[in-house]
Amino acid sequence: MTKAETARASRPPSTSRSAARPAPKADDARSRNVEALLDAAERLLVEVGHAGITTRRLAREAGLNQGLVHYYFGSLDEVLLQALERFTERLIERQRAMYVADLPFIEKWRTAMEYLESDLGAGYPKIWLELQALGWNRPEIRERIARVNAEWRDVLTEAFVKAAAEYGLEPEAYPVDALVSLVMTFNQGIELERVSGITDGHDELLAWIDAWLRSLKEGP
Repeated sequence: MTKAETARASRPPSTSRSAARPAPKADDARSRNVEALLDAAERLLVEVGHAGITTRRLAREAGLNQGLVHYYFGSLDEVLLQALERFTERLIERQRAMYVADLPFIEKWRTAMEYLESDLGAGYPKIWLELQALGWNRPEIRERIARVNAEWRDVLTEAFVKAAAEYGLEPEAYPVDALVSLVMTFNQGIELERVSGITDGHDELLAWIDAWLRSLKEGP
């Protein structure tokens, strides 16, 4: 073998630019498409509500073929439910991080009320209320909505157990389960009225609660 032949034999085989670049993985494409459909579902639930969403409209909003809706999710309702569950997961993660901070409970409460405002702006309460209404006559959907409700209840229960200890509240006078139910219904009531364009008395109610929390530390 000549020197030239030896040099050629020692070189790695040449590859084209396309051959060197790895092909996109099917799982990556699926993940992108699923996220695009969930993002589109969030936007449409806020903009037009459940009644205004069709498979065709959802797919068009996501920039995808409408056949992919059923291929990935099985039904339009499943897309909407997963959109709510994904949104809830993001907010609960944020809420847990806020409640474990080394701050007095009243500061956490004030932050939570600020989050309530930002969540209204982001459309989360409208999405939750849209799907609650859908579940009133659909047991399978109502069950999924109840799970979302239970996740929020768990977050508040954990936070309020610590708050009750911080304020020295007697369990007989201030049962944690009762306080959690009060705040759950209070939050959803405010959200329902805000989505309906009603704000009467909200600022006064929040100011009264803030004053009550201060009184627990400072005395009457």
